[in-house]
Amino acid sequence: MFDALPAWPTFGLIDDARPALEAARDAGVPAALATIVGLDGGGPRPIGTQMVIGAAGFSGFLSGGCLEADVAGHARAVLADGAPLRLVYGEGSPWPDIRLLCGARIEVLLERIAPDDAAVARLLELACARVPAIWVSDGRRHGCGEASLEDRDWPGCFQKRFDPKPRLIVLGADPTALAIASLGAQSGYETTLVRPKGPDAPPPLTGVAYSRSAPTEALGAVGLDPWTAVAVATHEAELDLEALVAALPSAAFYVGALGARRRTPERRAALIAAGISMQDIARLHAPIGLDLGGKAPWEVAVAVIAQITGERVARAAGRADPREQRSA
Repeated sequence: MFDALPAWPTFGLIDDARPALEAARDAGVPAALATIVGLDGGGPRPIGTQMVIGAAGFSGFLSGGCLEADVAGHARAVLADGAPLRLVYGEGSPWPDIRLLCGARIEVLLERIAPDDAAVARLLELACARVPAIWVSDGRRHGCGEASLEDRDWPGCFQKRFDPKPRLIVLGADPTALAIASLGAQSGYETTLVRPKGPDAPPPLTGVAYSRSAPTEALGAVGLDPWTAVAVATHEAELDLEALVAALPSAAFYVGALGARRRTPERRAALIAAGISMQDIARLHAPIGLDLGGKAPWEVAVAVIAQITGERVARAAGRADPREQRSA
């Protein structure tokens, strides 16, 4: 089974249960899925937050470290007998020695996921197809389907939406572009760096894919869906323009371009001449990133990833399918 949680909670850096569920499936072992299904009085994590616990590994976190070890202890029983558990922490908890410094009351549902679970297979299938999914469960039974279809729930169950993994495409080759791509990958974005006609060897960046294709071809190959952000930082006017002409009319939820503010009128004129509508031009973030004042590569990268993440989270909070907001 498993001995205990690792001493350093790096598993909490992955805020998506799907990779760990896939790892358990591929290893042929069950996993315990813990989900926050009730929350009163605030708390560090929202309802729907999940943690996966099992022999194939761990992922996610439910609090600031107050609950995880205890939940993992209960997970052993769930994995052993398959019976789900509802755990209450904070007010009304049977474990008053577990203190929540945030003052919240947190209810956690623990359920056993078999390696051949059909709902997990469907969840992973939809993730691969980049289609939003809805997970429905009461602990004893669960299911998964496309989020765009009519909800199929029942009394006592909860629902959790899974959007496709966010993607980031960075065009450029200088240290700022490398920093944006690297920080994007570390922040959980499926990241691709595009350097047209660049060297054969990929950049020495962990978790970053590489393309040497022209902007239009590279963007088309990765795909510009509503969960994709584009950061243009080539310092070459023609390449910038080609990338923006491809990205702005697309379904990508974010498009930004590096460059001085004084270049904005010139860039706008070039986009108009290329046939881009004023509506699409208006959604361009230029200069790219939040105005934090920093100019060094990592400072710019922080500003860019913060702006992209802010827009992504704001859209997700609306719970509307972003594909309804823009057509491809």
